[in-house]
Amino acid sequence: MTENKTKEELDQELSDQASEDETKEDQSAGNDPAGDEQAVEAPGDNEADSELKAKEEEIEALKQQVEAEENKYLKLYAEFDNFKRRNRQEMETNNKYKNQDIVEDLLPIIDNFERALKIEGDSESFNSLLKGVEMVYNDLVNTLMKNDVKEIESVGQSFDPNYHQAVMTEASDEEDGIVIEEFQKGYMLKDRVIRPSMVKVSE
Repeated sequence: MTENKTKEELDQELSDQASEDETKEDQSAGNDPAGDEQAVEAPGDNEADSELKAKEEEIEALKQQVEAEENKYLKLYAEFDNFKRRNRQEMETNNKYKNQDIVEDLLPIIDNFERALKIEGDSESFNSLLKGVEMVYNDLVNTLMKNDVKEIESVGQSFDPNYHQAVMTEASDEEDGIVIEEFQKGYMLKDRVIRPSMVKVSE
């Protein structure tokens, strides 16, 4: 009986030892329940990372789109601002020189008046007519002057191609490049030359 009991105890000890060894093997082989839980959670973490990356890429794409639209708007605004400025400048210029066409049409008439005033005569009727022509001429010139039209000074001035048109040169006691005779008067409207003076220049 003691021998059988001892045998049972021995079998029990062997069984307990075997169970203990199996537990150690399971732990060393990574069969820890906590490890299994971590292994299950890993795919979820990867999915969350992929979703976050996709969101970040979407945000970056939207930022680039907003920046492109903003640049497009700024370019369009600048073009429109330039268009308005050009239109404003053009309107100001047109308003400033609005009488130019009329002045240009009147200059040949003034030239004819000046030619008529150079005609000489002795009769009383001629002198009366000449006086009337002179009055009309003066009224016309004064009207032009009131509208910012002025004659270009020529004789005795240094030749300036911006204001003078040289049609002849002539040796003179004057230094070179001096206007010594005027064939046709030049006129300006404000700061714009409407017609340059036709002149003779010393050489």
